[in-house]
Amino acid sequence: MKSTPGHRDTADAGHAGVPENMMKKKNPHKKHKSSLSPTTTVLSPPQRDIVGCRIQHVWKEGGGGHVVWKGTVLDQVPVNPSLFLIKYDGFDCVYGLELHKDERVQGLEVLPDRLAKSRVTDVSLTDTMIGKAVEHMFETEEGPKEEWRGMVLARAPIKTTWFYITYEKDPVLYMYQLLEDYKEGDLRIMPDSNDSVPTEREPGEVVDSLVGKQVEYAKEDGGKRTGMVIHQVEAKPSVYFIKFDDDFLIYVYDLVKTS
Repeated sequence: MKSTPGHRDTADAGHAGVPENMMKKKNPHKKHKSSLSPTTTVLSPPQRDIVGCRIQHVWKEGGGGHVVWKGTVLDQVPVNPSLFLIKYDGFDCVYGLELHKDERVQGLEVLPDRLAKSRVTDVSLTDTMIGKAVEHMFETEEGPKEEWRGMVLARAPIKTTWFYITYEKDPVLYMYQLLEDYKEGDLRIMPDSNDSVPTEREPGEVVDSLVGKQVEYAKEDGGKRTGMVIHQVEAKPSVYFIKFDDDFLIYVYDLVKTS
C-alpha cells in the first residue's frame, strides 16, 4: 500500500526554483546515498539508444555527497531529443533529464538488467480509465486513508502495466500500477460530467498543438519560470506536459483552462 505524499529528500529539495509545496512524493522511500568506484566504466556513449534500458548514474549537486540513482528510461522527447523521461526506483514521479548534457549526471551506465515482459490483463478496464477523473486512496502516517483527486492520462511506455496520472493538488506526472489499485478498492473512476464531453469537431478539422512551444509561468512571488511544452495527452488534447528549465519534474497543465 502506498503512503500519502511526503517531502522529497534533500537531493530534490535543494533544486533551484522548485516551490516548497511541490516537493511531494507518494512513497516514503529515500534515495540511497553511496559512492561509485573510480574504476566504474561508462557504457553509454551519447549516440546509443537508451530508451527501454535500465540505467544507473551518480547525481552530484552543490556541495553534497554523491547519490546513486537507478531507474528505467521510458522515452526520448521528440521536440528535444536530448531530454529523456525516467522512472527512478523508489520514486513515483517521472523525471525529465538531459542525461548526456546535465553536468549533475555523472558516470552514466547502461545496466544489464532486463525488464520482464508484462501484458495488461484487463484491456477493457484500461481503456475505460484512461482520460478519466479518479479518486486515488493513499495511506497516511496516522493510518487512515487519504483521497487524492486526479486524472489518468495514459499507459506508460516501456513499463506497460503502469499508468501516467496527475493530481489536482500536485500537478506533477506520476506513475502507478493502477489496475492493481482498482482491484484493491483504492482507485475509483468518477462518473463523466457534462463539462468533460469532448468538443465536436468538423471532419478534417486540424487542431493546433502547443508541443514544442516555449512557455512562461508567473510564480506567486512575482518571479517567472520558462519551459517547453513537450507532450500533448491524446485522451485529453487540452492537457499538456511541461518541462521547466529550472526543474527536473514534469508538470501537467490544462492549457485551455489556464490560458
